[in-house]
Amino acid sequence: MAAKSTAVYETVPLHREGLTPPPLAPASVPGHVACVMDGNGRWANSRGLPRTEGHRVGESTMMDVVAGAVEIGIKELSVYAFSTENWRRSPAEVRFLMGFTREVLRAQTDDLLAWGVRVNWVGREPRLWRSVLSELRRSERITAGNETLVLNMCLNYGGRAEIADAARALAADVEAGRITASSVNERTIQRYLYSPSMRDVDLLIRTGGEQRTSNFLMWESAYAELYFSDLPWPEFDRTRLWHAVEAYAHRERRFGGAVDVVTGAGTPHGPGVTA
Repeated sequence: MAAKSTAVYETVPLHREGLTPPPLAPASVPGHVACVMDGNGRWANSRGLPRTEGHRVGESTMMDVVAGAVEIGIKELSVYAFSTENWRRSPAEVRFLMGFTREVLRAQTDDLLAWGVRVNWVGREPRLWRSVLSELRRSERITAGNETLVLNMCLNYGGRAEIADAARALAADVEAGRITASSVNERTIQRYLYSPSMRDVDLLIRTGGEQRTSNFLMWESAYAELYFSDLPWPEFDRTRLWHAVEAYAHRERRFGGAVDVVTGAGTPHGPGVTA
């Protein structure tokens, strides 16, 4: 068994106006929050700027949200940095995104290390630039002992691709006799996902005004609470994250179950009927 870390972490930078998280009970805070960081390009274009400038501003937003997640007590944060479908964008934007991601990892890993954040790459290796993969592995290695927050960098990631890759690897093990088909269940499949230790997503946030999950963490988000913000990602910040967490804390999570509560003269739900 690995020894428990005794690292002493630096306090994350305070909000620029000194704002602090709402006073929520730890049990009300989602353990795992996933963010679809949408709206960077549209934000930039609406200001007469190239799409790439939106991505640059989006980096500051991501770091502010990470700081806010640490402050409010979130234990795992996943960000959708580059999807398997993003390769369809213009070659110039793809080149920028790959190079920019490499720069961000190089520039921000020291701060993440100091804040107690552990970086974890989630995605496919094929097509990913080797220099980007090298920086991802470096960040993972440097921050491996951190325990305050896991930051899942979902890069060259797609939910369907993850499930297909897991099914392919599982089928190969069945064919090789390492596992029997009759023993396959949900826990078995979990072991074949890109990051088997990832906890289920409790709260999935999407910025930019669109209301879809866009192939992000499909397996892990099966019972996630969804929160959509009209703000583009560059205008989101830790206070908006805290507002989303507050909204989450007031939701009732039933996971397919239901409680028969009669509030008026109507007929209560019958057996087997869930709200």
